[in-house]
Amino acid sequence: MSISFARVGRRRETRDLVAVLFVAIAGVSGAHAAGDVDKLRVPPGFRVELLTDAVPNARQMTLGRHGDDAGIVYVGSARAGNVYAVEYGASGRGNARTIATSLDTPSGVAWRDGKLYVGASSRVLRYDAIDDRLAQPPTPVVVTDRFPSDAHHGRRFIAFGPDGKLYVAVGSPCNICLPDDRHGVIQRIARDGGPIETVARGVRNSVGFDWSPADHALWFTDNGRDLLGDDLPADELNRVGRAGEHFGFPFCHQGDSPDPQFGKQRACSEFTAPSVLLGAHVAALGMRFYAGTQFPSAYRGNAFIAEHGSWNRSTKVGYQVVRVEVDGQGRASAPEPFLQGFLQVDGSGRETVSGRPADVLPLPDGSLLVSDDLAGAIYRIRYAQ
Repeated sequence: MSISFARVGRRRETRDLVAVLFVAIAGVSGAHAAGDVDKLRVPPGFRVELLTDAVPNARQMTLGRHGDDAGIVYVGSARAGNVYAVEYGASGRGNARTIATSLDTPSGVAWRDGKLYVGASSRVLRYDAIDDRLAQPPTPVVVTDRFPSDAHHGRRFIAFGPDGKLYVAVGSPCNICLPDDRHGVIQRIARDGGPIETVARGVRNSVGFDWSPADHALWFTDNGRDLLGDDLPADELNRVGRAGEHFGFPFCHQGDSPDPQFGKQRACSEFTAPSVLLGAHVAALGMRFYAGTQFPSAYRGNAFIAEHGSWNRSTKVGYQVVRVEVDGQGRASAPEPFLQGFLQVDGSGRETVSGRPADVLPLPDGSLLVSDDLAGAIYRIRYAQ
């Protein structure tokens, strides 16, 4: 495929997006100090703890070396350009340290066999024997530098699949356009590099995926396009049934809404429809399936999704963690709120934002971590009826 949009139109779209984003950011309260856990709400029987507030711009998390009660969680960032290691125990605060700096949007992190992989724009870096070298991290090895370097939707979410390969999300370089074959995809490579294979196409911007413990299929979140009003289109939770499947972008949104610019070129019926609609502009990012046993049985096998929160909407939505029940046949229910309280609305309608969830990560003991890139924090959710 070839890029089909005019440069002038794209510059105008980028200018408009920047203007709207500036207004949206200006409307977010500056009062976002971490640690105000009392405002956060979870279902009865659950409790929220602050693991650390020393990880500025915390994004994706991955579990490193660990035992039953202690371990290391690695955390990427975007604007901060850092990678962090958080050593945690069975209880109490975690010990955070910075292990890499001055990287290009090192949002994605994945750990395998003592090696930390970092998705940093066009590159995937590898830090060998990292668990034993936190005080003096090694010089990274470049696994590949062949991914696109676009800043627009350039934050990589990465994870190892059941096949042992490293999966990498590459967003579209625009709000709406016809991307080339290197963009708007989820791809995979061998852990030491080599050829890049496309697993899913027609993906506007995925910043979270995982494999279901029930059917081992790949599921991913996808952010809907902007500037079509408050309620269209919805962010999506999708299931990949076969390699190379197409999920509609830019022709069709949320499975049933043709795009005003590209929708006449191909019908929605040609593409794989979403498994679940998550709501317009909620900014669904990191997602993981819960395979632990600490939470009640109704929560086991659920997909937990971090909703970063809207910027392109007259009233804010998202700013929470939701759960989606998924059965053994791959059928998914509507999302239900799980962690709320980052968005407060007073009696006069004034909105205050204290946090923006970016990722979720189950720990071996069955608790669940949530990263917050606004407050630079990681929260730990336990069940203790």
